[in-house]
Amino acid sequence: MAYKPTTAGAGGSGSGSTQPNLPEPAAIMVASDIDEEEVYIQDDDDDVDSALGDDASSVIHSITSSILEYRTIGGRTFHSEKHNSSYFIPNDEQQLQSQDITHHYLTMLIGDKLFLAPIPENVQRVLDIGTGTGIWSIVFSEAYPNAEVIGTDLSPTQPLWVPPNVKFELDDCTQPWTWSENSFDFVHMRYLFGGIADWDELLRQAYRVTRPGGWAQSCEADVDIRSDDDSIPADSPFVTFWNRLYRESQPKLGVSFQPIDDDVQRKAFERAGFECIEVHDYKFPIGGWPADKRLAEIGMYVQMTMLNDVEGYTLFLWKTVMGENTPGYEEELAKMKKELKSKKRHGYMRCRYVFGRKPYL
Repeated sequence: MAYKPTTAGAGGSGSGSTQPNLPEPAAIMVASDIDEEEVYIQDDDDDVDSALGDDASSVIHSITSSILEYRTIGGRTFHSEKHNSSYFIPNDEQQLQSQDITHHYLTMLIGDKLFLAPIPENVQRVLDIGTGTGIWSIVFSEAYPNAEVIGTDLSPTQPLWVPPNVKFELDDCTQPWTWSENSFDFVHMRYLFGGIADWDELLRQAYRVTRPGGWAQSCEADVDIRSDDDSIPADSPFVTFWNRLYRESQPKLGVSFQPIDDDVQRKAFERAGFECIEVHDYKFPIGGWPADKRLAEIGMYVQMTMLNDVEGYTLFLWKTVMGENTPGYEEELAKMKKELKSKKRHGYMRCRYVFGRKPYL
């Protein structure tokens, strides 16, 4: 069943002001009945549903592609070197499964919605930047069958069988956008962290192609794993492996993996000229430790995403930070997977949604 907002979304019609001093989301309460010796996921071979080509009832839409010469690093494939971007995430089947699970937990996190921006029911043209598996574009197109939806990505990893109102294009969002001015009612961007060096330019491009009165939305995460109860010691692989790789790779790659700490989204929306900007912050747990059942379920999906492909999230960064042939990666990877399964660790990451409207003429 397609996810669809029950109202115009969490954002109202807009007050015309931003929210400069946002309170930190409340600490997530830990379930009192957790057995710390257990693990959340017993079976690493659980079936993972994927959006890749499952809907046989959809009308076929062929994707033409000329960029299929993928880079191979440690047996994993990454997008073609024909693109200027040095994106750190693989584009193979294992990673695509994690992307589909990520879509699921993000929709749950915001109340089973696809977006928060108050777009109209009769939205006509929608652009999905960094579409990945295409799952957001596909589900949106099913919920809004009268809208034309275009999803873009660095690699042609989307399914061939899609609804007739969806099409996918190969495009690098860090390069000048080719769409004409004022051509979309809604520009959707999600999880571009690690791939954007200039957030101001990204939002300037989004502003240019958005129609007056249209909306743009950005969803990003700070990938630092944190805890509110000191349950993550300094020698945890969360700190010594995961957090270290992401922090130390930032200056080497020239990108930010901490868009919330750096406040890149809101600042870029403001500088681009958007109005009625709203900022919504969330925490998502890693594992089923929260007392709140819905957050516990979200945490299970987050844990599943990471266990499914923690290698894909760290392999490129290990080689970037530690060096191409530095030993020890497999050992650190095993420690990280074990830590992900531990109920002693009450870790979480942070997520921020920002949306804004292009002023009417």
